[in-house]
Amino acid sequence: MNKLFNSYWVKSFKCGYLCRLTVNKLVRMKQTCLINAKEDEKGIAGQARNDRSFRMKKGLLALLILVASIAMQAQESDELLLRKVIKELSADTFGGRKPLSVHEGPVLNYISQKFKEVGLEPAAGGSYLQKVPLLSVTTHLKYNQLNVRGKKDNVALKYWDETVVWSLRTDKSARLTNAEYVFVGFGINAPEYGWNDYADLDVKGKVVVILVNDPGFYDDALFRGKNMTYYGRWTYKFEEASRQGAAAALIIHDTAAASYDWSVVQNSRAGSSLSVLSETGNKELVALQGWVTGDAAKKMFDAAGVSLDESLAAAKKKGFKSFPLRLKSTIEFTNEVVLGESANVAGVLPGTSLKDEYIIYSAHWDHLGIGQAVDGDSIYNGAGDNASGVAAITLLAKRFNELTERPKRSILFLAVTAEESGLLGSEYYAKHPLFPLNKTVVNLNIDGAGDKMRTKDVIINHAGMSELDSYVKDAAAAQGRTVKLSNNNASGGFYRSDHFNFAKVGVPVVLAGGGREYVNPEAAKEHQALYDGKSNYHQPSDEYHDWWDFSGSLDDIYLFFGIGFRLANEDYFPKWNEGAEFKSIRDGKSN
Repeated sequence: MNKLFNSYWVKSFKCGYLCRLTVNKLVRMKQTCLINAKEDEKGIAGQARNDRSFRMKKGLLALLILVASIAMQAQESDELLLRKVIKELSADTFGGRKPLSVHEGPVLNYISQKFKEVGLEPAAGGSYLQKVPLLSVTTHLKYNQLNVRGKKDNVALKYWDETVVWSLRTDKSARLTNAEYVFVGFGINAPEYGWNDYADLDVKGKVVVILVNDPGFYDDALFRGKNMTYYGRWTYKFEEASRQGAAAALIIHDTAAASYDWSVVQNSRAGSSLSVLSETGNKELVALQGWVTGDAAKKMFDAAGVSLDESLAAAKKKGFKSFPLRLKSTIEFTNEVVLGESANVAGVLPGTSLKDEYIIYSAHWDHLGIGQAVDGDSIYNGAGDNASGVAAITLLAKRFNELTERPKRSILFLAVTAEESGLLGSEYYAKHPLFPLNKTVVNLNIDGAGDKMRTKDVIINHAGMSELDSYVKDAAAAQGRTVKLSNNNASGGFYRSDHFNFAKVGVPVVLAGGGREYVNPEAAKEHQALYDGKSNYHQPSDEYHDWWDFSGSLDDIYLFFGIGFRLANEDYFPKWNEGAEFKSIRDGKSN
């Protein structure tokens, strides 16, 4: 049956249109597979119903039935929908889609209307909107610089050019008087790796200076080598500094270790900063957090009479001891504070016999808003990041709603807020789920689905984490694509998008997509030349263009469609593999 199924899928999804096979042929193929499935079922009589081999065959049959139901619909219409939603959602009229801005209301209305048009029901108590309380803070540093007094010299770090700092507290003003600086290496407290940069150290009321990434980036024998752990993420650095009682935390920027240049830091903090609002007004967080450039860090260490290079080298070795920098600052700043509500947009397609179990497709709707002008353009439209993701889940919802038979399980389509500010919308959903997490089968998150040319391969990132790898392999094989397993997580990509918040609460996730083995390499090379070698990541230039290619985008969307459809018609809950850091969380929730 695998061979027959794969042959069908390749003919229908790999080609330009889904209508190449006639319905009569599909019916005959379906009947053949039904007979084969019954024979297979007889052959394994006596085995328990949760036998994996049996379920795999039934899952593949379900996928065939799926394809038969949509075979007469053209792929061309799917591309038109993708283009339309991306173009409209990334238009200047939506002002870069920053949460709590004047543009948020129209954005939420637009997505809600799209969800309604494709047949989704409101998922949040009769509404499409799950309210998310957020705090917006615009921080103004006194004198627009960070003044640092050292043992050998005094330095003034210019805001924006040399340092970017912000506050996530509700305090209207704050003053850190003669705050001492401490170099804490990577700022990591990880007992499982035998690493604690805060050992025997009291940093209460002090400014901690921290390296980005984790020790494995520099030594393959430490942590997970080049595969960044969560300890390497900037969000963790500030979280741990807050737990340690520090008054402020500054990360030293390094393009290679961070995987992005200084402009990304700047553009991500242009204007206000957002956070989920806690009951304490976020007083549990450091009063001030931010980054300094590598050159600025050298000025600071020179002022302290300490070698930056020697300090960095020492911090990368096991057994490093953090130390005071003999630097002090009196830091004054004011905050423009706005308390507001953003929202996740949630639409559901109710299932049938297993309607209380859920598949979640997600994509973040927000971007950076209006910020620093680049080449005269100050609107950060976010067409690829991530109007394309919202367009993709809208298309997926349309596809599922057009099925002749509704899936057994319910499917939630979730457009989350404030991803760019630290995965805040998905964090809120994970803590306040609309549907029970122990009834949530999987999260299929899409972050970037625009302008992708067709590839022969699919890459499973963070491979080996769960049984979902086999679902990706089957769906990719059915498209005629090869699968490559990747544990290359040097940039910390696994921790940088909304699926991570689902993983943190135990829900298995899929992180996969087309690779770089292009079907037409020469055309791909010519297409890439249209970008003039420039990255559009977090830049105003991330705009929709009519010359975008969606052949690979649609392949990836159909890949996710096949995975979700199969899971929506099973009664099996894929598990985390042994050794996965989230396995115990899931196991605890299922008890």
